[in-house]
Amino acid sequence: QVQLVESGGGSVQPGGSLRLSCAVSGTLFSFKTMGWYRQAPGKERELVATISSGGSATTYADSVKGRFIISRDIAKNTVYLQMNSLKPEDTAVYYCNLPTALRSWGQGTQVTVSS
Repeated sequence: QVQLVESGGGSVQPGGSLRLSCAVSGTLFSFKTMGWYRQAPGKERELVATISSGGSATTYADSVKGRFIISRDIAKNTVYLQMNSLKPEDTAVYYCNLPTALRSWGQGTQVTVSS
């Protein structure tokens, strides 16, 4: 059974940075594309970044392109999201999951960008 545990969120000022981590249990991690999602209050959950199983291919939503970087450490079963130049509109709960084989959602990690 796959479990997803997100961490690293917090409160930052606009222009700041945060690095999120997602620890993945189970044997699927190294074989599957991983993704980071976010859900802002009153909005639907959206996919913001993906990374291929080997880590060589990444995709980003237009709203975060050039500011966020997704990466993964296969040995640690962990996927990361480096978030730079944060904006108030990035405020949301961030989740990781497997876009091609969705599992139960973790608790997410809150990111708040405010001056």
